[in-house]
Amino acid sequence: MTTYDEDLKKRLRRMEGQIRGVLNMMEEGQHCKDVVAQISAVRSAADKAIAYVVAKNLEQCIREENATGGDTGKLVEEAVSLLIKSR
Repeated sequence: MTTYDEDLKKRLRRMEGQIRGVLNMMEEGQHCKDVVAQISAVRSAADKAIAYVVAKNLEQCIREENATGGDTGKLVEEAVSLLIKSR
């Protein structure tokens, strides 16, 4: 089972707040450019959160594979594939 640390949870809560902010901006009729800028910030934060999750998971999996003498190359390939699919 994968466990997620407080840093990731804070990142996601920050994104949640950004999304609420975007919704408020839309309800207030804010200018399109401003709304798009905030949505872009949310997307950037999501990309960073995905990279963080993949990196932490890869780190843990490599430790486990090294302990059992397994091949870590496949793990790296899977991590790269996840990052590519996320875009």
